[in-house]
Amino acid sequence: MADSYDVIIIGSGPGGYVTAVRSAQLGFKTAIVEREHLGGICLNWGCIPTKALLRSAEILHYAQHPAAYGLKIDGKVSADTAAVVDRSRKVSARLNGGVGFLMKKNKVDVIWGEAKISKLGEIVVSKPSKKAMEPQHPAPKGTKGEGTYTAKHIIVATGARPRALPGIEPDGKLIWTYFEAMVPKEMPKSLLVMGSGAIGIEFASFYRTMGADVTVVELMPQVMPVEDAEVSKFAQKQFEKQGMKIILEAKVTKVEKGANSVTAHVEKKDGTVEKITADRMISAVGVQGNVENLGLEALGVKIERGVVVVDGYGRTNVPGIYAIGDVAGPPMLAHKAEHEGVVCVEKIANAPGVHALDKSKIPGCTYCHPQVASVGMTEQKAKADGRDIRVGRFQFGANGKAIALGEDQGFIKTIFDKKTGELIGAHMVGAEVTELIQGFVVAMNLETTEEEVMHTVFPHPTLSEMMKESVLDAYGRALNA
Repeated sequence: MADSYDVIIIGSGPGGYVTAVRSAQLGFKTAIVEREHLGGICLNWGCIPTKALLRSAEILHYAQHPAAYGLKIDGKVSADTAAVVDRSRKVSARLNGGVGFLMKKNKVDVIWGEAKISKLGEIVVSKPSKKAMEPQHPAPKGTKGEGTYTAKHIIVATGARPRALPGIEPDGKLIWTYFEAMVPKEMPKSLLVMGSGAIGIEFASFYRTMGADVTVVELMPQVMPVEDAEVSKFAQKQFEKQGMKIILEAKVTKVEKGANSVTAHVEKKDGTVEKITADRMISAVGVQGNVENLGLEALGVKIERGVVVVDGYGRTNVPGIYAIGDVAGPPMLAHKAEHEGVVCVEKIANAPGVHALDKSKIPGCTYCHPQVASVGMTEQKAKADGRDIRVGRFQFGANGKAIALGEDQGFIKTIFDKKTGELIGAHMVGAEVTELIQGFVVAMNLETTEEEVMHTVFPHPTLSEMMKESVLDAYGRALNA
């Protein structure tokens, strides 16, 4: 007889495990199915370990420029690639164990294996057919395994994987995805990065700081194409000051592999082709949802452009089947997956006050140097939509805390609806902006107007003061600029 549950979640990434915790809190008998690692890609091969790598690069950068802080370091400062990678993996391992603890604490059953929805309300779990990216930790004690399980509600949270371009497929040796880029056996002297979204530009920033000659090739007219054009332009100048080469409106059309290098044929906007040779190449041209081999098509679940189609509550067109996170489409961000999962399971429980996910208020963060963070409309989008707007800006160079930190390059930009005073967009570039952006996210969620921000007391000296100054500037009232 099959084990029966109220809710089964397929995939234990940020969206999956958070959904499982909330499901258990709501009183549902809950299980989660995982085939590789608790915590999914984000915790093991994405968000967390990349930030550990970038932190090592940041410390290296400071150590290489001690004079800027009135310090002197005797002897050469260098990076131990193996130790940097090892630290990153240990950070992931620590959090991986934390997810297991949360499942046990909340009495969520962990089912080890690969799931397929055999029919409505039923899944079959089998031995994983896909080899894990690294040796899997032994299945935690008390976890279940292969077999048939039933549930009233099945939530698909299988995430996404790197997209590969025909003829330029990653081979794990010369052409990397973010998996291989995260665990280099040695530091390449030169690197070509194809794509300047968050993944591409973060790795470009990491490897450039670690000493590699980095070239970034981007198809669109600006780096980080989803960001405000003004922010992207500023960030590009900073990247180029650091020695990064950036080629916009260009594409890699062909790659020739050598014994220990690649030569990319880069076609530019004018039709000319430049051959660029590098030790390694990173393919960062986006990701695609893991929708295959789940039994979704056979059940008639609607899939478009490689992702499951859902409403604002994670519901598919087939009752009893839901999808959240990357597999349910953009923005493909861990925090979106977490919130989406909570909304989904609370709707299943008919919890009071649950609201459909508002994608216009989801922040985006890129942990390059300088950092970039944003929420809401860009200036270009607001104008294209015919909005009458006010725009405020405040420079890091006019902020006491930023100057004291030695981080005086960057700015904060706010966009308001001129008629209503509604904050409709905020965009930042500079030190620690990934920590500051949440202030504007909360403000937007509370439907804050400019007056409410202006009458809020910000602590001094802090970087956050620039947020208020940017708002004041939008209304011609900046006090420190």
